[in-house]
Amino acid sequence: MSKKTYFFLILILGSLTALGPFSIDMYLPGFPAIAKDLHTTAAKVSLSLSGFFVGISVGQLLYGPLLDRFGRKKPLFIGLVVYILASVGCAMANSINDLILLRVIQAIGSCAATVASVAMVRDLFPVKDNAKVFSLLLLVVGVSPMIAPTVGGYVTDAFGWHAVFWILTGMGVAILLATVLWLPDSYKPDKTLSLKPKPILLNFLQVIREPQFYTYALTGAIAFSGLFAYVAGSPLVFMEVFHTDGKVYGWIFAFLSVGFIGSSQLNTLFLRKFTSEQVVNTALICQVIVSFAFLAAALAGLLTLPVVIVFLFFFLCCIGYTYPNAAALSLAPFTRNAGSASALMGAFQMGMGTLISIVISIFEEPSVIPMVASMAGSSLLALSMLVFGRRFIKEKVEVQQGADAAMIH
Repeated sequence: MSKKTYFFLILILGSLTALGPFSIDMYLPGFPAIAKDLHTTAAKVSLSLSGFFVGISVGQLLYGPLLDRFGRKKPLFIGLVVYILASVGCAMANSINDLILLRVIQAIGSCAATVASVAMVRDLFPVKDNAKVFSLLLLVVGVSPMIAPTVGGYVTDAFGWHAVFWILTGMGVAILLATVLWLPDSYKPDKTLSLKPKPILLNFLQVIREPQFYTYALTGAIAFSGLFAYVAGSPLVFMEVFHTDGKVYGWIFAFLSVGFIGSSQLNTLFLRKFTSEQVVNTALICQVIVSFAFLAAALAGLLTLPVVIVFLFFFLCCIGYTYPNAAALSLAPFTRNAGSASALMGAFQMGMGTLISIVISIFEEPSVIPMVASMAGSSLLALSMLVFGRRFIKEKVEVQQGADAAMIH
C-alpha cells in the first residue's frame, strides 16, 4: 500500500468515525434556539438527544450481521443515504416531535459509518498496523467533541440552528461520495451467515451469560452514563442557569473534553504498572467521591460557573480511566463472539445513556441538580454493580498491556 493510499484510507475511515460524534455534539449550543423556534423547552429538546442514543443502540445490533452477510459497502451506502435524508429532515423540522423522530433515524444511519469503519480497519490493513490505525481513529473520536460544539456555537449564532443540520447533511454527502469513489471493497460477503433472529439471539445470550462480561460491561456502561448526563444536561446548565451564549458554551465543552481525552490517553501509562482491574477500581471510587462532593455543593448552593467547570473536569477525568478498562475486561474472555460482545457492550452503553438523558429531560425548570444527581447516582450504581458482579467471576481474564495472550488470575 502506497503512502498516498494509506493516507486517503485513514482520512475516509476517520471521517466515517467522526460522523456520529459530530451529529451528537454540534447542535448542543442550539438547544435554546431550537426550543424557541419549536415552541417548547430546552429540556424537551434534550429528548432529541435521547432519540439519537436510541438509534445508535439499535443500529449497533443491526449493522454487525448485515456487514458480514452483504459485505461492507452496500450496508454502508444505505446507512449514509438514510443519514443524509434524515439530516435534511432535521434541518426542515417544524415540531419537536418531528425532530426527535428524525434524530432516531439519523442515528441509525450514522451507526453504519461507525460500525463499518471499525470492521474495515481489520479488512484493509495488516494486523500489525491495526493498533496504530485504531489509535488514530480514537484520536478523531476524542477531538470531535472539542471541535463540534465550538463550531456549532458559532454557526448557530451566525446562521441559526437549521444551518447545523445542513452542514451535517453536507458532511454526509461528502463522505458518501468519498466511499463510493475511493473506498475499496474490503470483504467478500458471507452468504452462509444466517440473519434469522433465533441464532443471532442465541449468540447474544451466550455472551450475556459470561459473568466477567456482564459485570464489567454493565459497570462500564453505568459509569459512562455519567458522561451522557453531562452531555444532555450541560446545555441547560451553562446556557439556561449560568446564561452563557452558544459560543462560550462551545469553548467550555471543548475545554472539558480535554479532561476526558487526556485521562484516556494517560491510561496507557498507568497500565504499565497496574492492571486494568486496579485502575478501574480506583477510578470508580474517585468518580463516586467527586460526584457526591459535586452534589453536596449543588444542594448547599455553593456552585458558581468556575466551580461547576472544575467539578465536571475531574468527573470526566475519572470516566476517562473507568470506561476503557471496564470495556477491556468485559471483552477479555472472548476469542469467539468478540463482535457480538462488542455490539452488546455498545448497546448497554447507549441504552444507559438514553435512560439518563430522558431522566434529565423530565425536569422542566433549569437547574444543576438533575445533572449532578444523575452523575452521583450512576457512579454509585456502577460501583455497586462491580462489587456485586465480581462475586460470580470464577476465573478472571486479564489482558496485560503489551501482551498477546490473556492471563487467567
